Formats: sequence, structure tokens, C-alpha cells
Amino acid sequence: MKLIIGNKNYSSWSLRGWLAVKQSGLHFEELTVPIMGEEWDRLKQDMGEVQPSSGKVPILWDGDAVVWDSLAIMEYLADKVGRERFWPKDDAARAMARAMVAEMHSSYQSLRKELPMNIRRRVPLDGVSEQTRHDIVRILGLWAEARARHGSAGPYLFGTFGAADIFYAPIVTRFVTYGVGVPGFAQAYMQAILEHEWMREWAGAAEEEQWVIEQYEVPA
Repeated sequence: MKLIIGNKNYSSWSLRGWLAVKQSGLHFEELTVPIMGEEWDRLKQDMGEVQPSSGKVPILWDGDAVVWDSLAIMEYLADKVGRERFWPKDDAARAMARAMVAEMHSSYQSLRKELPMNIRRRVPLDGVSEQTRHDIVRILGLWAEARARHGSAGPYLFGTFGAADIFYAPIVTRFVTYGVGVPGFAQAYMQAILEHEWMREWAGAAEEEQWVIEQYEVPA
């Protein structure tokens, strides 16, 4: 099994795909490619392994099977190892987790654009647009509801680490990068995510990367 991912400092979808494979417990080979720029344009043309997705990362190869898009990768892995590894067992909790993951997958375009993922940076912002503020409030509301209704078994959104945490982990890094103020319960949740061994591994690798994508660099 091989997972092709983009720059760890910038690629939020790669982080989701990578966490999903880690959560599966399956052994995999990891290949990081520098997204954006001339080198990436060349790789998309010359590297057959990235062509099925038209250059989108992450891409999972499992024998002859190829899966791209982080949500598709997670669902493919859940089919292989058991859905309970990713989703809560309780019906109500699982329903909410699925809805939250789907919303993360399809929404928050303003936040994504205005606050791009950049793990190495610390750039507190003076302000954000009204739509991005709405995205932040919406996410914090979902976190609060998940924790209050279904989070008693542990520090994560639904108690134990799972699909919802995988999909909201890049939001945690964004809130840290841009100094987004959050209430105490969210601070505790974010700390749990940041202290997870896989997140520490990813962040450490992001710090060591040499690639810089200027369009994702916000002036200090």
C-alpha cells in the first residue's frame, strides 16, 4: 500500500488521508511530492501514479486499486479494517459524526481561502471576513455539541479518536497558526489533537520541509 501526499506544511487534505491510513493500522509506504510550481507540473505529467487523480493529493494505491480524495480513502480503509475503527458505535453519535465529516468535506470555503494551512507559521490576524467568522463559529458549535453529547469517553470529539477528528485536525492547526481565540473546551480539544503522537509526527516533518509555497505564506 502506498500513499502519495503533498507538502506536509500546507496540504490539509493530505493530512486527513495520512491520518486515515494511520488509523487503519495497515502498513503503508509514504511518498511526499511538492505540490504547486514547475516541479509539480512535471510530476503530474511524468509520474503515472498521480495521473488517475489529475494531480490531486492524497492518492492511495493498494495493489491495483487506486483511491483519491481523503473521504474516499477513509471509507475504502474502513471497508478493509472495519468501520468501527473510524466511526462511533452508537447510532446517534455515528450519525452526527458522519454529518460533521461531510460538512467539513464540502463547506467552509471562506475559512479555507482566508486561513490556509501553514503549520510552520504563527501569524495572529487582526480580523477576518464575516463569512470566515461564521465558519469559525459554526465549527466551534459543532465541536461543543459533539463533546457535550458524545464525548464523555475521552478527549476527542466523540470520545475516542476517529473520523471526525481526522477531518477537523487541519482546522486545529489553522486556529493555532492564526491565533484564533476559542473557548476553554475547544482549547482542551485542540490540545488533545496537537499532542496525539501522529499529529506530533506530522508537525515535526512539516517543520523540517524545505519547500515554500508563497501563496500560502501570510506576512508576519
